[in-house]
Amino acid sequence: MLVAAAVCPCPPLLVPAVAAGAASELADARTACSDALAVLAASRPDRLVVVGPAEEGARGVHPGGTAGSFAGFGVDLTVRLGSGPGGDRPLPASLAVGAWLLEHTRWADAPIEGLGVDETLDAARCAGTGREIAASAQRVALLVMGDGSACRTVKAPGYLDERAEPFDAEAARALGAADPAALLALDEGLAHDLKAAGRAPWQVLAGAAEGAGLAGRLLYEDAPYGVGYFVAAWS
Repeated sequence: MLVAAAVCPCPPLLVPAVAAGAASELADARTACSDALAVLAASRPDRLVVVGPAEEGARGVHPGGTAGSFAGFGVDLTVRLGSGPGGDRPLPASLAVGAWLLEHTRWADAPIEGLGVDETLDAARCAGTGREIAASAQRVALLVMGDGSACRTVKAPGYLDERAEPFDAEAARALGAADPAALLALDEGLAHDLKAAGRAPWQVLAGAAEGAGLAGRLLYEDAPYGVGYFVAAWS
């Protein structure tokens, strides 16, 4: 069953080597992510699954030890998702950021596996995937990577959309309250319009958390580049 979860944003800029001179701008988010991962470690899981949005070709399971690279962002940096033989495919960017966070916090508390999720996967299938993950071990922890809307300002990747702030506010409330029903109620079409890459991974979390009785805390909420970033810890 699910015993803990950490929710983190997944911009490559979260990695200081990628952000370079702008690394300080996400320092608070980075600290919050470390705090959320500490909650995962304290839960003593048997298995950690890192879930994040992925493009076609990078979806599905990524075994422990799979490598990811930030070369596409101009940085000669490779990370690995825990230890193990790895897989034949590189990690999608979201899971590479998750792998960097785990390396940064020196995770050594449970075997790790990654799951790349189609951003368009409907809520019911997301929840079903989450239930399967929760049933895969006696004590399962999730690291859920995903961003909110990308339409908070005129300089945001999706330009300004007046629906973005209310969408992010509800997502932040649901994540902070550990409210699976509210996460599953997030509108898929609206999330797509607002380029909210976290919607599907959050709904996987919602399925995994059904009946677990976890409490949540919102550790960080901001939109520094016009994109909603949230960090939450469930335990």
